Amino acid sequence: MAAFDETIDPKIRESAMEEFLEKGFINASLRKICAKAGVTTGALYKRYGSKEDLFQALVQAAIDDIDAVVASKSVDYSLVTDEQLYDMWTLTEGYLDWWFEFMIDRKDSFTLLVKCSEGTQYQDFQHELVEKVCRETYKCYRVAADRGLARDDITSRELHVLTTAFWSTMFEPLVHDFTDEEIRLHCQLTIQFIDWHRALGFHDRKA
Repeated sequence: MAAFDETIDPKIRESAMEEFLEKGFINASLRKICAKAGVTTGALYKRYGSKEDLFQALVQAAIDDIDAVVASKSVDYSLVTDEQLYDMWTLTEGYLDWWFEFMIDRKDSFTLLVKCSEGTQYQDFQHELVEKVCRETYKCYRVAADRGLARDDITSRELHVLTTAFWSTMFEPLVHDFTDEEIRLHCQLTIQFIDWHRALGFHDRKA
């Protein structure tokens, strides 16, 4: 029995990444992916059952990573102090820098998800991510509102809209291929643009 050639898979993935990024999932050609990788279509199908399976192989690790980060943020907000609740809604340069570095490390995969995934099971990735985030952040907001720290009339639907705007702002630099310098400026502008305390009616704890 011939040994399984482990050098083929990286070639396929590299070629597929280029093709999907250039043309999107729908218009990407498996034939061209194979030609660029220097492999046969048979070799590809031995490793991936379909074009969508190949797309999944390029994005699943990034999805798993961001899901793990979101899950790690879950806490019992009833045990959190008022000051900590306030701080949880504070955008800092360090916080955004961390997120941008996280996404830059997975830039191609996230670009596929937010820009090139139409026609796949991932085409609603950003919406689904916002849903996951909002399930957690709305619990945080409700505890703050119940304690009289923030306004009391924000619905989960409204927070979903605001969170969608935030994540769109976060992903746009990847969609438009910002340089590191442009991302740093974007980070500073985002802090000025999005004020969660003001939007949710938090009382200034220093007042």
